[in-house]
Amino acid sequence: MTRLGTAAHFLGQVLDPGTFESWDEPVVPRGDNDYLASLARARSATGVDEAVLTGRGRIEGTGVALLVSEFGFLGGSIGVNTADRLTRAIRLATERGLPIVAAPASGGTRMQEGTRAFVKMAEVARAVEQHKSSGLPYLVYLRHPTTGGVFASWGSLGQLTFAEPGALLGFLGPKVYRAVHGEDFPEGVQIAENLARNGIVDRIVPLPALRGLLATVLGHLHGGPASEGSSPAPTGVVGRLSGAGSAWQSIQLTRRPDRPGVEELLRHAAGDTVELGGSGAGVLVALTRLAGTRCVVVGHRRHPAPGPIGPTALRAARRGVILAEQFGLPLVTVIDTPGAELSAEAEEDALAGEIARCLATLTGVRVPTAAILLGQGCGGAALALTSAHTVVAAEHAWLSPLPLEGASAIVHGHPRLAADMATAQRVVAADLLADGIVDVLVGEHRLASGDVAGFCRDIATSAIAAISSQNVRS
Repeated sequence: MTRLGTAAHFLGQVLDPGTFESWDEPVVPRGDNDYLASLARARSATGVDEAVLTGRGRIEGTGVALLVSEFGFLGGSIGVNTADRLTRAIRLATERGLPIVAAPASGGTRMQEGTRAFVKMAEVARAVEQHKSSGLPYLVYLRHPTTGGVFASWGSLGQLTFAEPGALLGFLGPKVYRAVHGEDFPEGVQIAENLARNGIVDRIVPLPALRGLLATVLGHLHGGPASEGSSPAPTGVVGRLSGAGSAWQSIQLTRRPDRPGVEELLRHAAGDTVELGGSGAGVLVALTRLAGTRCVVVGHRRHPAPGPIGPTALRAARRGVILAEQFGLPLVTVIDTPGAELSAEAEEDALAGEIARCLATLTGVRVPTAAILLGQGCGGAALALTSAHTVVAAEHAWLSPLPLEGASAIVHGHPRLAADMATAQRVVAADLLADGIVDVLVGEHRLASGDVAGFCRDIATSAIAAISSQNVRS
């Protein structure tokens, strides 16, 4: 059973010793005698005056604002005074340019105060959105338990959301569900680990490990310039080519199961990588330092096996693009997909619409962007991540409207002329470079020689050089 932790314990685990400074002003309790007595008992039992503590502190030297629930105070419930305290602290953090770490543990709205307290959640949510609109991080650590109006407002607005192992997390708490429906809520649904599997939570983090993770994340999000200086934009062919082959030979090479993908790119050319939730269903989203530069990477997964990209994966990709914009970080997309999912379920889940929204969002961002065409680039699922300011392609990578077998079937009535279609449609990297679709072609001599790490570093360096030459935000 997950242990109920106090706000003081959370602060002691997360902050640098002796750095917490409270922002809380005295509250004036209001209500009938029974409610005032309940408040007095809660104050006596917990040693705090309300269900939320706010203030500032430091995490490995980085200043942060904190919003921390005290569950022992009437179940961490949010009354009018509690909500006002939250809103004031969020606005103060925004004014002072501080990232926020929110750590709710609450049953939701305080029932003794009813609708007056309930509607205050809108004010809290508005303050959070204004904070994020200012380019400041809002990070959430969901503690056990977090339900009701808290989970449906400031507990679910994090740009990144972590959770305590085993935490009960849900909109309608089990006690209320049982009273309303006359039966228990299905087991295993309102548990942190299940929400992580479904991409709602980014990572399950034991409290002792949270400080280190937050320090890494804050280093990415709030650590000054993303890179040091600038480099001339690379153009044309970079590195030694592996040797000319036919377009069809290039396509066959990219379909080999041992070809490196975005996972190897991060392993060999990046550091301090924090993979985010929703990364798993065909798409990886991560904060990282690629070739020494802080950035967001959004890429098609190649392993354990490259598969079709569905609407859920596209939503995860679009979230990564939005995060890069919100944090003012460069964005690197990695294209390597055999195509989009072709199924009734995908159509009913708005596959075409998700491709369109991902494509439109990417074309509209104001941060430096580079797309790495790493291998297969088939159809709309590839195009959704290709429209960056600079496109860097591996020597044997390709981009086509359809699988070449499908293109052959449309043009010739059968798939047997796929190789001819590859040549006719000018899909491979060399043709894309000549046609102005690709800006940089990176040779694969290292990869052909078995130097996977060297190849990954070459293509990452080219992408980052392209990014460092861009000045997109005005």
